[in-house]
Amino acid sequence: MKEPEGEYLIEVEGASFTYPDGTRALKGVSVKVRQGSVVAITGANGSGKSTLLMLMAGLLEPQEGTVRFRGVDIKRLGRELRREVGVVFQDPDDQLFAPTVFDDIAFGLRMLRLSDEEVRSRVNEVARELGVEHLLDKPPFRLSGGEKRKVAIATALVLRPSALLLDEPFSDLSPRASQQLMSIIVEFKRSGGTVVFTSHDVDMVAELSDYVYVLSGGQVVAHGEPEDVLCDDEVLAKAELRPPMATILYRELIGGGGRCPIKMSELLSILKRACRALEVRTR
Repeated sequence: MKEPEGEYLIEVEGASFTYPDGTRALKGVSVKVRQGSVVAITGANGSGKSTLLMLMAGLLEPQEGTVRFRGVDIKRLGRELRREVGVVFQDPDDQLFAPTVFDDIAFGLRMLRLSDEEVRSRVNEVARELGVEHLLDKPPFRLSGGEKRKVAIATALVLRPSALLLDEPFSDLSPRASQQLMSIIVEFKRSGGTVVFTSHDVDMVAELSDYVYVLSGGQVVAHGEPEDVLCDDEVLAKAELRPPMATILYRELIGGGGRCPIKMSELLSILKRACRALEVRTR
């Protein structure tokens, strides 16, 4: 399994973690996240994805192993890590607690003791980017699930972090909201940011990621480029995952052979070429 190339922003080395109830969530996990990339951590529920993300965020400490950010053990970074890494939890209700959406988004900025003018400017800017300007005066508990998720993302983006860690970000989102979130991730990467997200939705993993780690039973069972990992039926079965829908349709319609498509856009290109070739033969 080839390691991602380039400068590493986040490195997890031999990390293990057991919860107080005895649940062993991670067993010697190692992960490397290249700066400026989108890395997906996939696997079935209970495979250790969320725990791994919380270790990267510094919200949990590994009982064995180390987690480094820019080559420095995160235990030594303290508040500095909070400025660099934005975290969005799987359940937005765990993240939103203030009387209004504006106050939730502004909370981190106020902790940095920025001026009221700077706080308002940055909150309004990120609210415009995410399309939640009309929600700023509303209490978070009155928002829809999709709106809450956007606001939770805004609380992270407003700090202008270097890395964005998203736990199951597409859970319970409508197709339109999912597309909007995909655009946010792509734009964040384009601006130089690094994204790590967990998901058991292999289609989203296929569409967005530059590199994939597959977890099963608290261990990394595979990692590599998406087109390699997501076409490996043995790995996917071990992790209780299905192949991407594009791969399934390709095998049903064409019968395999050649490079395995993992994105719908790739499948459509293959089908268009096949149709053109058929037209030429039937003329």
